[in-house]
Amino acid sequence: MIEIITKSPKETEKFAEDFAKNLVGGEIIAFKGPMGMGKTCFTRGLARGLGFSGQVSSPTFALVNEYLGGRLPLYHFDMYKVESWEDLYSCGFFDYMDMGGVIAAEWSENIEGALDENVIFVNISRVDDNTRKITVTGGSKV
Repeated sequence: MIEIITKSPKETEKFAEDFAKNLVGGEIIAFKGPMGMGKTCFTRGLARGLGFSGQVSSPTFALVNEYLGGRLPLYHFDMYKVESWEDLYSCGFFDYMDMGGVIAAEWSENIEGALDENVIFVNISRVDDNTRKITVTGGSKV
């Protein structure tokens, strides 16, 4: 388990950037935490740590954003509206699992039944307006 307090979005991104440098591909990072906690901010850091230099945004309307061109591809999912196995199949989630990149899944609470024992959970909670407590558990690297 890793537990860290970040005092700004920039610190959250830096922690995620450093964390990403140890990823080898095939990991699923499952975010937990309410809206506005910094899940997309964390994903921006992951993308940078994997070598992606472009814009990173929330996949709310697209369901999945692909960040390619870095050391590993990053697939950023928003599972907020996913309600069934059929939804997971139709968005290609299981196909992405087999592509060797890193999956970052916001609202992972909605897909817990589809996650294997190697998933990395990132729980982000609010301490105050800018401060977040980030707890990382699971996976083989934590």
